[in-house]
Amino acid sequence: MVKKIYFIFLFLLFFSFSAFSQKIYIQCGRLIDGISNSEQKQVTIIVEGNKITDIKAGYFTGDAADKVVYLKDKTVMPGLIDCHVHLENQFSKNTLLEGFTLTDADIAFQSAVYAKRTLLAGFTTVRDLGGSGVNISLRNAINHGLTEGPRIITAGRAISASGGHMDGSVGFRDDAFNHKMGPDDGVADGRDELIKAVRLQVKRGSDVIKIASTGGVLDLSENGSGAEFTIDEIKAVVETAKDYGLRVACHAHGAEGIRRAILGGVTSIEHGTFMNDEDMSLAVKYGTYLVPTIIAGKSVSDSAKIKGYFPPVIARKAIEVGTQIQQTFAKAYKSGVKIAFGTDAGVYAHGKNYLEFGYMVEAGMPPIEAIKAATTSAADLLGISDKTGSIATGKLADIIAVEGDPLADIKTMKNVTFVMKDGKIYNQ
Repeated sequence: MVKKIYFIFLFLLFFSFSAFSQKIYIQCGRLIDGISNSEQKQVTIIVEGNKITDIKAGYFTGDAADKVVYLKDKTVMPGLIDCHVHLENQFSKNTLLEGFTLTDADIAFQSAVYAKRTLLAGFTTVRDLGGSGVNISLRNAINHGLTEGPRIITAGRAISASGGHMDGSVGFRDDAFNHKMGPDDGVADGRDELIKAVRLQVKRGSDVIKIASTGGVLDLSENGSGAEFTIDEIKAVVETAKDYGLRVACHAHGAEGIRRAILGGVTSIEHGTFMNDEDMSLAVKYGTYLVPTIIAGKSVSDSAKIKGYFPPVIARKAIEVGTQIQQTFAKAYKSGVKIAFGTDAGVYAHGKNYLEFGYMVEAGMPPIEAIKAATTSAADLLGISDKTGSIATGKLADIIAVEGDPLADIKTMKNVTFVMKDGKIYNQ
C-alpha cells in the first residue's frame, strides 16, 4: 500500500512539474519585433510562463510536453498598445441621456464587453484616459482574472477646470445637479484644488493623471479649443503627479492650451488638433509625445453630418476638428514630434482601433513606423518598455499575429488571428 501511494505521489509530482515547465514554441512566418525597421522570416519565439525566454532563427518544436503554435503563414508582432481609450462607454446619439440613466453597474457590465473586444482586436495593453472610476474596477477585475481584457493603465477620472471639458455640468441649468462640481468630480481651479484633485485620483488607484488644458468636442461648451489652465496650474498637477511616480496626459485641441501644457511639463498631448509650429518645436525640444487620435476626429465629423445625431454646438465642433486633425498629425510627424498610437476608442466603436493605422499611413507615416508607434513608442510613453512593447528575451509574452503582410498593406492590421497576453492564448 505504501509503495502504491509512493508511485502515485511520483506520478503527480512529475505531471505537475511537466505542466509547469511546458514551453510554447511560436513558429512565425514573418516577425516584426517592434525594434527593427524590417521584418524577419522563419523565426521561433519560445515562451515559458508569462515571459519570452528565447528567439531563434528557423523553426523549432521543443520536447513532447511542449506546445507548438503554427503561424508560418502569418505576420507576428508584439501585442499592440492603444494609449488613449475610454472602455466605460461607446458614444452614440443617446450618450448624453445615458449620463443620467445608466448606473455604475450598467457601465461595468458594458465595459467588460468593450475590454474583451479590444483584446481580441490585438491590443494587449491600453491607457484608459478617463471615466466615472469604473475603469479602475475594470482594471482590477482583469488583473484578478475575473474578466478578460487588455492590461489597463487608467486615469480614473480626468481633471479639468470649471466649465471645462470634463465638467459634466457644462450646458445644463445650475440646478440640474444636486451638488456643485469640485475636485471630487475631477473639476478644479487653482493650484490648491488641482493638487487635491490629483491626490484624490491617486487615492482611488489611478495609474496616470489626465487633465484637459482646452475645451473639447463632445461637451456642450461653445469653445472647444480655448485654453483653460495657466502654466502654473499645469505645473502644480505635474509636480504632484511626479511625487507619486505618475505621468500626466493632457487633452488639448487649441494651440495656446497645447503650448501651456508642454511648458507645464506634461508627458503627452492628446489630439493636438490645432497644434501650430511653435507647439511642434516645443514638443520636439521637451520630448513631449503627441497621441493623435485621428480616427476619433474622422468619426465624430462623419456622425455630425447625420441630422440630429449631435446637438448643434457639438456638431459644429466635430466638423472643425474632423477636417483638421489628420493634417496636423502629418505635419507634426514630419517635424520630428514623437508619436504614440492612440485612438480615443469609445468615441467610435471599440474593436476598430486598427483603423488608426490606415489614417497614419495615409498621412505619410511608413507602415513600420505606425506599428512601432503602437509598440515600442507607446511602451516608452507609458513607462513600460522594460515589460512589453517589443518581442525580446525577458519581455512579457504579449504577442499577436495578423493575416498577410502589414508592411505591404497596412489594412491587414484588421485581420488579427492570434492573441497572446502575458503568456496566455486568448485567440487562435
